[in-house]
Amino acid sequence: MEHEGTKDTKDLCEGLSSRVLGAAIRVHRELGPGLLESSYEFCLFHELRSEKLPVARQVRVPLIYRGQRLDCGYRMDLLVAGLVVVEVKAIAAILPIHRAQMLTYLRLQHLWLGLVLNFNVEVLRVGINRVVNG
Repeated sequence: MEHEGTKDTKDLCEGLSSRVLGAAIRVHRELGPGLLESSYEFCLFHELRSEKLPVARQVRVPLIYRGQRLDCGYRMDLLVAGLVVVEVKAIAAILPIHRAQMLTYLRLQHLWLGLVLNFNVEVLRVGINRVVNG
C-alpha cells in the first residue's frame, strides 16, 4: 500500500476527507451525541456507501516484526478508498493516545491521512482530528 507522500495522493485524500466529514456531519446531526461508537461507525459506513464511496469496516492491520507477519488484533474502524483511515470515537475528549494510535495505523499501512472523529460532542467540528503521516 505505498500511498504516502505523492501530491496526487494528497489531493485525492483531501477530497475524500471532505466527503467523509460531510457524511459524518450528517450522521451527527441525525443521531446527536450519546450513543455507542459502534452505532456511529455503522451509520457512517452506511452514509459513505450511499455516497458511492468504496469503504471497508474493521480492516485488519497486521504488524510486521523482524520479517514475521503478526495478527495482533489491530483493526481500523473504516478505510475509505484504500487511502483515508477513519477512527470513530464517542468519548469525553480525544487524547494524545488516540492520535498516536491513528499515526501508528497510518505508518503500518503506509498511508498519509487519518481522521479521528469524536461523536460525543455537541457540534461535530469540535470532535474532528486530522492526523497526517509525515
